[in-house]
Amino acid sequence: MKTISTESIRTNENAQPGHALMAEKRDGETGSSRRQMTGFVVAVVAIVVAVVFPPVEGLTPQAQRLAGLFVAAMALWFSEAMPIGVTALLVVAAQPLLKIASMPAAGAGFMSPVIFFVLAMFLIAAVIHGSGLDRRFATWLLTRAGTDSRRVSFAFIAGTAVLSMIVSDVPVCAIWAALALAMLHRMKALPGASNFGRVLMIGIPIGAFIGGVGTPAGSSVNLLGLQLLKQYSGLEIGFLHWMAVGIPLVLVLTPVAWWVLVKIYPPEIDHVPAAETECRRVAWAAAERKVVGLLAAMMTLWVASTWWPRHLDATMIAVLGSIAMFAPGMRLLTWERGVRAVSWEALFMIGGITSLGVACRDTGLAQWFVSNTLGGLTGWNLVAIIATVSLVTVLIHLVVPILPAVVAILVPPIVLLAQQSGESPALYTLPVIFTASCGFLLPLDAVALITYGSRYYKMTDMLLPGAIISAGWVILMTTLMMVLAPMLGFW
Repeated sequence: MKTISTESIRTNENAQPGHALMAEKRDGETGSSRRQMTGFVVAVVAIVVAVVFPPVEGLTPQAQRLAGLFVAAMALWFSEAMPIGVTALLVVAAQPLLKIASMPAAGAGFMSPVIFFVLAMFLIAAVIHGSGLDRRFATWLLTRAGTDSRRVSFAFIAGTAVLSMIVSDVPVCAIWAALALAMLHRMKALPGASNFGRVLMIGIPIGAFIGGVGTPAGSSVNLLGLQLLKQYSGLEIGFLHWMAVGIPLVLVLTPVAWWVLVKIYPPEIDHVPAAETECRRVAWAAAERKVVGLLAAMMTLWVASTWWPRHLDATMIAVLGSIAMFAPGMRLLTWERGVRAVSWEALFMIGGITSLGVACRDTGLAQWFVSNTLGGLTGWNLVAIIATVSLVTVLIHLVVPILPAVVAILVPPIVLLAQQSGESPALYTLPVIFTASCGFLLPLDAVALITYGSRYYKMTDMLLPGAIISAGWVILMTTLMMVLAPMLGFW
């Protein structure tokens, strides 16, 4: 995944000479080239093995070739041996080539409603940022935090979490990281030496991950998981039903994450004078008022869709809301700005993953995976199953640090596991979809890499607080499902 550079606002009094920086850049490029070549070789080998070798017992030839394609896609995405969008197109084109599915079937899986929802959310994020509403929210929050370093750090983490409930994780993390880095620069806080900087730079992506599960609109991972759940089981989760689980997760885990971070890395300063200078009172602009009104209307309709899903489709509301931004009288966005605001590679990747998901169901690969890896869970206690499924979702991030890929790998077999156990698919699958955003054991995802590039913390600095917060996530997720599932009709 591409990351946003923070080099322009980084401060380091012990800066390396120019030739050392050039050497470091060459080393990084060499390492990247090796990773890309390794990923490409793994992808080719996976396809060749799947095609040449006889099918594994219980697998059809189509399912085995699909398994090889799945491994190849993960290797290419993780190594970035090819552009992410190109790999997504390869996933679709390879299915008829490998006789896994016809081109119309592969293409139909690619063009899922999730693509249109995520497209709309990119446009909404651009409008929020362009109107200055995001900066107004940050200013308002920092004003109330005062100058106490612990309160300021909580404001950054909580602010990231709240904004991430309606805007994609990456732009939210980039916004708050830029604010934090500007403040640390003025304080002359040295990367690697400042615990306050460490708390902020680790806390911001964690806050983005936590806040992203508050609503279905908070992350493309949420929509992708819900789409796969619907494809495999026919079950549709209402917007408000999701929020009934997501909001408690955000409300509990956000202060827990802050507390864990300041305990492990106590800030070296008590007061942050720079926090006061971040905050200025500015009159509300017309664009800001329009954006607030539009978001309020969309949120109202999304919540109402819980009771009238046939008339108020969540994707339809998102698309119509984004179209309204171009309408006369609104003019919140131009076509040119909208095109630049969309991450097309993210859209293509989601399409490729949904296409793979459909193929997994149709070829029987998901059923085989359940029988051979998760079949033993069917006799377990319900609490143990939900906790185990959540824990596996946390740990798989170390192997597959691409959040949409985590959902694609785990949701189809977990749905089938629930069906074999005689339980509602939502009971087993929602913990996977929620916990797919729990990707902060190490800064491997694109969101965490935004702040990791600031060098205020080492990769291993994230492991201990990330592990503690992840453990809290698993416990809370299991508790919420056991308590709320009967009320929400999942049990």
